[in-house]
Amino acid sequence: MANPLDFILENMRQGVAIFDADLHLTMFNDRLKELLPAPEDTICLGASAATIAAAIPSLNSSPHLSADNQENWLTHLLRQSTPLHLEVATGDLKVSVTSVPTPGGGWLIMCDDISGRIGMEKALAEQNHRLDAALGNMPHGLCMFDADKNLLLCNAAYSRLYDLPRHLTLPGTPLEQILSHRKIAGNAPTHIGMYFDVVVEAALKGSIASQKVSLTDGRVIKITHKPMENGCYVATHEDVTVAIRAEEQIKHMAGHDPLTGLPNRSLLREKIDRRIALGGTESGIALFILDLDHFNEINDAFGHAAGDLLLKAVTERLKESLRNGEAITRLGGDEFVVLLECGPAGEKASLLAQTIVDDIGRPFEIDGRLVQIGVSIGVATVDDGDTANALLRHANTALHNAKSGGRGTYRVFDPAMDTTIQRRRKLEADLMQALANKQFEIDYQPQVDTRSEEIVCFEALLRWNRSEQGSVAPAEFIPLAEESGLIVPIGEWVLRQACKDAVNWPPHIRVAVNLSPLQCRSQTLAHSVVSALTDSGLPASRLELEITESVLLTDSEAALVTLHHIKSLGVRIAMDDFGIGYSSLNYLRLFPFDKIKIDKSFIRELGHSKDCAAIVKAVVDLGAGLGITTTAEGVETREQLLRVREQGCTEIQGYLFGRPQPLAEVRKLLQRCSPAALQPTAR
Repeated sequence: MANPLDFILENMRQGVAIFDADLHLTMFNDRLKELLPAPEDTICLGASAATIAAAIPSLNSSPHLSADNQENWLTHLLRQSTPLHLEVATGDLKVSVTSVPTPGGGWLIMCDDISGRIGMEKALAEQNHRLDAALGNMPHGLCMFDADKNLLLCNAAYSRLYDLPRHLTLPGTPLEQILSHRKIAGNAPTHIGMYFDVVVEAALKGSIASQKVSLTDGRVIKITHKPMENGCYVATHEDVTVAIRAEEQIKHMAGHDPLTGLPNRSLLREKIDRRIALGGTESGIALFILDLDHFNEINDAFGHAAGDLLLKAVTERLKESLRNGEAITRLGGDEFVVLLECGPAGEKASLLAQTIVDDIGRPFEIDGRLVQIGVSIGVATVDDGDTANALLRHANTALHNAKSGGRGTYRVFDPAMDTTIQRRRKLEADLMQALANKQFEIDYQPQVDTRSEEIVCFEALLRWNRSEQGSVAPAEFIPLAEESGLIVPIGEWVLRQACKDAVNWPPHIRVAVNLSPLQCRSQTLAHSVVSALTDSGLPASRLELEITESVLLTDSEAALVTLHHIKSLGVRIAMDDFGIGYSSLNYLRLFPFDKIKIDKSFIRELGHSKDCAAIVKAVVDLGAGLGITTTAEGVETREQLLRVREQGCTEIQGYLFGRPQPLAEVRKLLQRCSPAALQPTAR
C-alpha cells in the first residue's frame, strides 16, 4: 500500500519542500518543480538550498530582497527563526514562498501560485483608480454614511462644497461633527430638520428621495438620498442656487411688469380672489382702476423713452401715496390697479382716490422738462357674492364714468352706471352697422364772404339717424367712433359723399370736410382723397380739408408729410378751432395752411372781452401777413357780424347765415342764390 504521506504530497496544489538543519533537501513533491522551474536534477534529495537558489536566477529580480540577499534568496529564507512569507517571480508565474521552522531544526517550504490573485488585485486596483478618478471629477458632492451616520467615503466635490478640513473627510467621521463644523463655517442647513427629513423619507419609501435645502450662506443644495442595506445610504449634493434663482427670476418676470417692477395682470386676479376669500365684505375691499390722462400726448410729443420715465415716476408717486400695504398693479399701457382695505363702509376709498388724483396732478420732471398729466379713477367695493370679474367690471364702469365726466377725477361705482355703459355698448354695436345700413347723412352749413355775403363754401357735418331710435347727437357718437376706430371708414364715406354732392354745385363753391386724427394717421389718407376726387370728378381746388392741431400733436412728422402730399394736389388745408391749443403758432410755421378758423369761443366774447377782441385782431393780422384766409366761427348776431368785419375776418360761418341743412335744402338755396341772395336772418 502506498505511503499516505506521499499520496497527500503529490495531490497538493502547493509546492512542498523540507530542508534539514544543514539546509539540504530531504523531501519534496512534483508541484515544487512546477512552481520553481530549475534545470534537470537541480531539485533532488540532498540538494542544498544554495544550489537550488543559484539554479533559478529569475528570482534574483525579486523586489522583496535586499541586494545582499538576492543571489541566495532561498538560504536567506531558511535562516529565519520565525515564519517568513516572500513573493517572488519565476518567469510568467507569481509565486508566494513561505518558510516555517520544524521541531527538528529544519524548515518547511510552501509555494503557492498567486498569479491569478495578483491579476485580480491589479484589476481591482485599476478599477479602484478609475472609481477614484470618477468620484474626484464628479461635479456634485457624493458621500456614503453607515447606519450610525458615520462617514464611509466622500469625494472631493463634497469636501469643497462645504469647505471641510481633511480630518472630517476620513472614514468613520460622525455626521454630527461635520454638521457642527458647517455651522461654525456658516454653511449649515437653515432648517436642520429638513436635512434629516429627506433621509427618513428615502428610508420609508425604500427608494430615492430628493429635497432642496437652503443653507445659511444663501445657497440652495439639492440633496438626493438613496437608501442601502443595513441602514447605510448614499447621497449626492448638488448646488442648484443659480438654477433656483433663475427660476425665481423667470417666475417674477412672468408675474411682474419689467418697466416698473409692479405685479402685472397675471397676478391681479389671484390677488383679488385671495382678498375676497379672506373676507372682503367684512374688512371692506376696494379696487381702483387708474387711467392716466394725456399720457399719450406726452408719449407722442417727447418719445417713448420719456413715456417710460414718466410711467416709472408715476409708479414711485403712487407708492408714496399708498404706504399702508395697498397692492399696486400695472395692467399695461398707462393703466394701473390698486387693491386695498377701505373699511366696512368704504370711507377710506374716496379719501385715497382724491389723494391719488391730487398727487398725480402735480407736475413731473422728465429729462429736464416739466410735464403735467392727470388721472381718472374708477372705484368699486366688494359686495356679498362679488367675484373678481364683477369687481373689475364695476371698476371699469366707474372709470368710464370718470373719463366721461371730464377726466382728472374719480367715480365710485353705482349700479345706475351699468345702464349708461350698456347703452354705450348698444350704441357702439349699432354704430358698426350704421354704415352698412346707410343710416348716415350729411348736413351742410354755409360759409360766406364777409364783405359780399356770398356763399363760398359748405362745411360737411355728419348726422346719424337711426330708423327706430331716432337721431343721435354728433357729440355722443363721434367720440365713440373715434375711440373704436370706426371714424376711419365713416370719415372716408363722408369724404366721398361730400365730393359727389359738391360736384353739382356752382364751380366757385367749395366743400369742407373734417378729418379726425385717426384718419390723418392712416397711411391710405392721400389715396382716399385722390380716389374721392377722381370718382366724383370734383376739382381738387374745390375740396377743403379741416384738421385740428391734435392731428399734428400726434406723430407730427408723418402727418405733415401726408398733408404736404395732399396740398400738392391742389386741395386746400384749413386749421379748425384755432386758438384753443398751446402750439398753434408753431404749426403755422411748420405748414402753409390755406385757412384758419377762429374758434367760436372767441367770437362769442367779442363784445364783452377786450382780450378776445385783441386775440381775434391778432389772428386776423397774422393770417393777412401769411396770406391765409381767416374764418370766424359761431357768428350768431348782427353785433358779432359787425365786430368780425371790423377785425377784418375774411369769411363767416354761423347760425346768422344758416344752420346745417340737408342736401335737398342746399340745392334749393343755391337755386335762388345771387350775389346778395343769402341775407342774415333776423334775430
